[in-house]
Amino acid sequence: MPNMFGTDGVRGLANRDLTARLALDLGDAAVRVLGDSSGTEEEHREGRRRALIGRDTRVSGDFLASALAAGMSAGGFDVIDAGIIPTPGVAYLTSELNVEMGAVISASHNPMPDNGIKFFARGGFKLPDKKEDEIEAVLGKDWDRPTGAGVGRVSHDISTATNMYIDHLVSAIAPIAPDKTQPKPLKGLKIVADCANGATSVVAPEALRRAGAEVLVINASPDGYNINKKAGSTHPEQLQAMVKASGAAMGVAFDGDADRCLAVDEDGNMVNGDQEMGILARAKKREGKLNHDTLVVTVMSNLGLKLALKDMGISTVQTNVGDRYVLEEMLKGDYSIGGEQSGHVINREFATTGDGTLTALTLCNEVVKSGKSLKELAADFPQLPQQLINVPKVDKKAAPTNAKVQDAVTREEKLLGSTGRVLLRPSGTEPLVRVMVEAETQQQADEVCQRLAAVVAEELAI
Repeated sequence: MPNMFGTDGVRGLANRDLTARLALDLGDAAVRVLGDSSGTEEEHREGRRRALIGRDTRVSGDFLASALAAGMSAGGFDVIDAGIIPTPGVAYLTSELNVEMGAVISASHNPMPDNGIKFFARGGFKLPDKKEDEIEAVLGKDWDRPTGAGVGRVSHDISTATNMYIDHLVSAIAPIAPDKTQPKPLKGLKIVADCANGATSVVAPEALRRAGAEVLVINASPDGYNINKKAGSTHPEQLQAMVKASGAAMGVAFDGDADRCLAVDEDGNMVNGDQEMGILARAKKREGKLNHDTLVVTVMSNLGLKLALKDMGISTVQTNVGDRYVLEEMLKGDYSIGGEQSGHVINREFATTGDGTLTALTLCNEVVKSGKSLKELAADFPQLPQQLINVPKVDKKAAPTNAKVQDAVTREEKLLGSTGRVLLRPSGTEPLVRVMVEAETQQQADEVCQRLAAVVAEELAI
């Protein structure tokens, strides 16, 4: 299957695109690429080669986890099945337990029938494209598999894994004191947490409460079928209503695997990933922890964020869309924080990937520390009016080179000046071009976007 790995692992309709056989083969192939196949039978009995598996709450995760673990253990790995745990929890434990690799079974914010498999290398980092290509190259191919004591075991240690991860999260804002006591920095803060009936349904409420917050929890009763269903960061309406009705100071919403978080202020207004990053970057700068006084963002981040940060003495570095590209830039430039407008925030002080629960904790902590409401903090990072139009059935590869399209872009950019911008971005999976415009007013953004979309549709039609 060509190009099996997408931007976030292998993903598709469970039991159709992503079958138990494919999960078995992926586990078998992953141990060959990510593990050292050498070693004596005695070394194998001592569990020197280990993998960790976690999953979200989709019903298909049960059979996929069993199949993936079977492939890995048949290849000689001892497998720790951590059960239902957020994606960033698997990344953390992969590093903390020093296992050769981690694997997550999740389709993130996708509907319940979908599922996916993605891998983490030793240290808890997502795989580079080269490693994914190597896994795909050996997929389903026969090899000299271990026998006897050379095969691995599968153990289930859900409570230990979950508690280790919660301890890590809480200690990020409430380090344990020398006398073994732990402060409660969020004491007195009333918040609502929407867990999307997903992987953080246990973790987020417990971590927030242990940090001292009064937590009202919604959509934290997963049944295998209700993940992301009218809940979580993709459907925040229930959270917005609950925050207003309960008089909470703020709310937080996660997606199915809890690698992202969006927030709601006391009036029920959404606070997006750009504003979250702005608030947290400014806090790090104040504490002397913002490396190079720089925040890493993607091309989709709002110009309003960049302008506000510039006035605060904070620079931005821009990458392509995708948290893996954000992390690559962060590692290359030794930056401490970065993320996406969608709510993926990578805080390198505590994580190797986007962590929604960590974002919620640090955001709540900044509300308490600053003495300001989330609404007041977010207001310092105003978002320019934005319009996005998807133009279908076009030759997306021709967008950067078509003379008439580029002339139209240049003309509109001159019109917008320094208080607006244009972005044409080909879709990674569909034959369409995304036209995004930011401007001083919504009317101007709408008009410019519509004009450009019309040019793209006419010039690039297929």
